Amino acid sequence: MIVKRLCLKDYFSFLGEDGNNPILDIYLPDEVMNRQDFKRPCMVICPGGGYAGCSPREAEPIALNFIPEGFNAFVLYYTCAPKRFPTQIREVAAVMELIYKNAEEWKCDTNKVSVIGFSAGGHLAAHYSTMFDCAEVREVFPESKAPNGSILCYPVISAEAGKCHQGSFKNLVGHYPLTEEEMHKFSLEYCVKENTPPAFIWHTAADDAVPVYSSLAYANALAEHKIPFELRVFPKGWHGIATSDIQTMTADDGFVAYNHVWMEEAKKWLKFMNLA
Repeated sequence: MIVKRLCLKDYFSFLGEDGNNPILDIYLPDEVMNRQDFKRPCMVICPGGGYAGCSPREAEPIALNFIPEGFNAFVLYYTCAPKRFPTQIREVAAVMELIYKNAEEWKCDTNKVSVIGFSAGGHLAAHYSTMFDCAEVREVFPESKAPNGSILCYPVISAEAGKCHQGSFKNLVGHYPLTEEEMHKFSLEYCVKENTPPAFIWHTAADDAVPVYSSLAYANALAEHKIPFELRVFPKGWHGIATSDIQTMTADDGFVAYNHVWMEEAKKWLKFMNLA
């Protein structure tokens, strides 16, 4: 396997402004025997952390679960607070640009590029999925690329008071509560449109950090726009359980093994949607 660490500012200098240093870890499996022209699906990984940091539990362990499925994996350690929007969404766009630019060398199938995000990283993944062509992105990437699918894991979606993780939006925007205009701009159930890619979404009903309302609201918005999705809501489990197994957790309170099925179900969904 080829493992590389790239500084995105080395490829897009403006991403290094104000001391920013977004990092991209790339995992490229070895070539398939006797199939040197084989192209792999790609997974862009956005860890969670409330837009205050990037959790390592939702980074490399996730990459290592998709590599055996034939994926190239790209872990984005995006810039966090005190840096605000649109820094983060532009960094996802930069990853997409690199995948397309290096598709031949890295053996990337650009028809099968998905993004997966956890918690605030789920917001970033869904934000880019819905707003990859917004003015703030197109200003620096005029031909910004849409992902072909998204996997959203206990994602921050809604910014509605009493139904959201306020800290994520305070870190992303710089304040909370949001204005009405900001509410519609950063509550992603309002941002879904006809070119939003399909999604696999999962959450736990017991999540007391990011209420399950977010996943339900996003799924409902996809349904209203007739965009395919799969939604799994598990009855138990706290926030941030990542792989929900010994890779990222040390205790089993009776739900860990039960919830771990999310990963296998997500992989099945990717194959069913022709994204794997």
